Amino acid sequence: MRNGWSPFNIVSVTVGFAFLYLPIVLLVIYSFNASRLVTVWGGFSVKWYGELIHDQAILDAAWVTLRVGLISASAATVLGTLAATALVRFANFRGRLLFSGMVYAPLVMPDVIMGLSLLLLFVAVDFDRGFWTVVLAHITFSMCFVGVVVQSRLISFDRSLEEAAQDLGCPPWKTFFQITLPVIWPAVAAGWMLAFTLSLDDLVIASFTSGPGATTLPMKIYSQVRLGVTPEINAVCTILIAIVSCGVTVAAIFTRRREVQRARDERLAAGGGSPAQAR
Repeated sequence: MRNGWSPFNIVSVTVGFAFLYLPIVLLVIYSFNASRLVTVWGGFSVKWYGELIHDQAILDAAWVTLRVGLISASAATVLGTLAATALVRFANFRGRLLFSGMVYAPLVMPDVIMGLSLLLLFVAVDFDRGFWTVVLAHITFSMCFVGVVVQSRLISFDRSLEEAAQDLGCPPWKTFFQITLPVIWPAVAAGWMLAFTLSLDDLVIASFTSGPGATTLPMKIYSQVRLGVTPEINAVCTILIAIVSCGVTVAAIFTRRREVQRARDERLAAGGGSPAQAR
């Protein structure tokens, strides 16, 4: 058949997507179930979303998770970008192998090992576990993911742009913020979104490093699921799915518009026009 879409390929893709997304679809459907029994359909209802407004424990956990995600993703983006810049731009400094190993170790280290090691560290330095220990833990394991994304963009970056700016008298730090950062900004933004998503999803490391008043939403959901799945949990998970889906959609639209604008500018440049005329 044309384009390689044989019956086997079609069936494989269908089964694969069904395996990945059918449980999510069922979760969303049963979040609108009027019955408290999650396996028995009792009609359409949104009352469980209303119940979430009065569930202070869920709201507190969601607020902690949001704050942890925003702070840790922002800090991890800054540190990961700096680490990627050092690894790409200063390839021959002493200790580079050790530095790169320390930066990327969380990529292959099990979450249980990382959570336990961070717990022992906080206990050794007598740092009370709570909100900030969770933030530090999330910065530690998400920074490496930002570094990988930004490093892949810096490798293909045209260094002649920076050299031209510095030849014209632009200082190195100003060159980075006015030339380099705008070019690699999509990779930096992608790294931030990845770090934020990983922070929202983390359960194991947060369980080791959290303390009183620092219960995250995954921890709260897990503690309730151990006693049985309730419609409120389905509603919370549906809201999270909607937030992530909206974020991915907005990012895809933004990326698509940038690609269209870049292609338009390239066509104008090839034809002798200026990008300003296209805008």
